[in-house]
Amino acid sequence: MATSVTRSVDLVCLFISFNLAATGNISSHLFNKLASGDRNVIDSITDIYASPQHSEPEVTEPSPSNDSHGEPKQDKLPADTLLASGPLLTPATKVIMMCPCDWHRGMCDMNCCCDRDCGEEGTVFTDCSMLTFSVNQQLCSHDVVSYSLASTINGYSNLEVSVTKETNYDIFCIHSQNSGFDGFSHPSTALLTDSSFDSLFKQFTSFMFDLEENEGQMPTAEVQDLPGYQFGDEILTAGERGERGLFWLSSPGVTAECVDTSPAVFLKDQSSACSRRLVLDQDCSTSPALNLHTYSNIQLCVGKDKDAEVIPLEVSSVILQSLDQTQTEVRMTAGEDLSPILLNLDLCANVVLKVEYVMRYSPEGHIVNASVSLVLGFVRGAALPLKQDFQIIFIQQDHNQAPIPLSGNPGYGVGLPLVSGIRAADVIVRSINLRDTLSLLHGAEDQDCLHGAHQRSPVLFGLDSVTGCTLRQEDIANCSLASEVLLDILRGPDYPHYVASFGNSPLNNPLDWVQVKSNFNPGEVHSCSIPVSLHFIVEWTRHGSLLNPQIQILSIKEVIQTNTTSLQSGDSSLSIRTSVAFIPMSAAAFPGFRVTPTIDAKLPFNFFYPFV
Repeated sequence: MATSVTRSVDLVCLFISFNLAATGNISSHLFNKLASGDRNVIDSITDIYASPQHSEPEVTEPSPSNDSHGEPKQDKLPADTLLASGPLLTPATKVIMMCPCDWHRGMCDMNCCCDRDCGEEGTVFTDCSMLTFSVNQQLCSHDVVSYSLASTINGYSNLEVSVTKETNYDIFCIHSQNSGFDGFSHPSTALLTDSSFDSLFKQFTSFMFDLEENEGQMPTAEVQDLPGYQFGDEILTAGERGERGLFWLSSPGVTAECVDTSPAVFLKDQSSACSRRLVLDQDCSTSPALNLHTYSNIQLCVGKDKDAEVIPLEVSSVILQSLDQTQTEVRMTAGEDLSPILLNLDLCANVVLKVEYVMRYSPEGHIVNASVSLVLGFVRGAALPLKQDFQIIFIQQDHNQAPIPLSGNPGYGVGLPLVSGIRAADVIVRSINLRDTLSLLHGAEDQDCLHGAHQRSPVLFGLDSVTGCTLRQEDIANCSLASEVLLDILRGPDYPHYVASFGNSPLNNPLDWVQVKSNFNPGEVHSCSIPVSLHFIVEWTRHGSLLNPQIQILSIKEVIQTNTTSLQSGDSSLSIRTSVAFIPMSAAAFPGFRVTPTIDAKLPFNFFYPFV
C-alpha cells in the first residue's frame, strides 16, 4: 500500500514539472540583469535608433561559437554518441541573436527590427516586419523575443526589444533530451557545390527510383501468388533474351529535368511534362530519348507471374508536327524510318515531343492490349531545352461504365473540347474518344479538299479558329456528287447533332443538351451549289454565382455558305473555309443594394400620454 501511494505521488510531481513555469518581462535602455533568483526572468533589451550611429545591443555572456549573423555552430559529436536522458542543455545561441528577416548580409533590411546591419536606417522604420520570434515552441519552456517601435519626441523610431520566457502547457512538450545538441537546430549538412551536386543528387533521389540498384531490372522482391496485377503494382516488361524489367514513364525529378527511371504503376493514370538539355549536333541521332523506337519497341508482360504471356506495344498513330505547329498523321509502312535526323547544325527532325500510352486490362488484372500514340516534330537549338509530354491511361475492357472524359464540372473550361453526340430515343450517345466530337478540318499547307488524308481538330471552347482546304476545278465535273462529298468532309465523320450545355451534362438527360441548328437545306438547291464555308456560332453565358460562375452553352448554329456564280470561269481552284466563333451572351452584372428596413410598429393610442 505504501508503494502504491509513493508511485501516485511521483506521477503527480511529474505532471506538475511539465507545466510549471513563470513569465517575466522587463524593458530598459540598458541590459539590466535581475538580482533575484527567479530563473524564469530573462534579460530585457531596449535599443534606441534615435542617434545617427547604430549601437548594437550587448548580450550578457556572449558565446564565441556564433558568427556575425547569429548562426549557431553545432558541437561535433561522434555518430554513435547518445547521451542519457536529462534536462535541456543551455543553448549555445540566444534567441535574441537570431534574425529570420535578415535576408541580405551586410545590408539593412527595411522594417527588420532585429537586423544588426541597420544603423541610421532604423530611425525611419514604420513597423516591425517580425513582431515575435521563438526558436522551438515544442519545448515546455522556451524564450520568445518581441520587437516594437515607439516614437521619440523628435519623431524618430525607437526600437524596444524584450525577451520573455513562455510556457507550453501541453502535456506532450519536450522536457528532457538526449540528442547532445542545443535545441535550436539540427547538425549542419554538407555544403552544396558544383563538384558535390551529382553525388548529392544520387544520394537523395536513389530512394525514389532505385537509380543504382535497379538499372532497368525488376526489384528482387518476391512475386505474389496472384497472377494478375493489383492496384499500384509495377508493370513488367520482357527483354530480347527473356529478362524481366520495369515499364518506365519519364517524369520530372527534383528539378524539371526528365528522369527516365520512374516506373508506371497499374491502374494509376499519370501525366507529366519534363525537359531535356541537349547538344543538338551530338544528341540528335544518338540520344535514345529522342527516338520513337525507345517508346514503341516494348514487350509487356500481361501479368506478374513468371509464366505470364508477353504482348507487344502497338503503335496506334504517329503524327508529324511541322515548324508552324500544324500536324499531319503518318501512315507507317514497312521499311519506313522515322528516326531523328540532323538537317543542319541548328535543326533536328523527327524528335519525340509527346507520348501517350493506352492500356486495356481485364477484370482479373491482366493487360489485354497496349498502344502508344506519338507526336514527332522539329527542335531548334534556340528552343532548347526540349520539352516532352508523357501520359498513360488505363481502360477496363468490356466495361459498361467506361470512363468518359468531361470538359468541365459543371461549366466548360476554356481550351477543352465541346462535348457532342447524337440522340437515340431518350438518351445521348457519344464516343469516349475526344477525336470523335464536333471538329474542324486541321489546316495544312496545300491541303486538297477531296483527296488525301483529312486531319481534324476538335472544337475547343473559347478558342476561335479558321482553317480550310483547296478545291480544284477538275474534281467537280459531277457537281451534285462533289457538293455532297465536300459537305461530308467539312462536317466530318459521325457528324453530331447535339452539344452538351455543360461540360458534365449527363447522357440520360437530353434536355440538358443543345441541338445544332443549321441554315442549310439541300432540298432547296436546284442548281450546282458548292459549299464554300462552314461556320459555327456558339453562344454562351456565365451561369450561377458571381463568385464562382460556370460557363453554359445556350445555342449553337451551323452556317453554310454556297457559291452563287459559275465555277467554270475564273481561277482553277476554290478556297473552302471552316471556322468557329464563340459569342458571350452574359448580361452585365449590376450591384444590388438591400432595401432600408422600415419600422412597422403598432403602438397603443395613449402610448405618449400625458406628453402628447
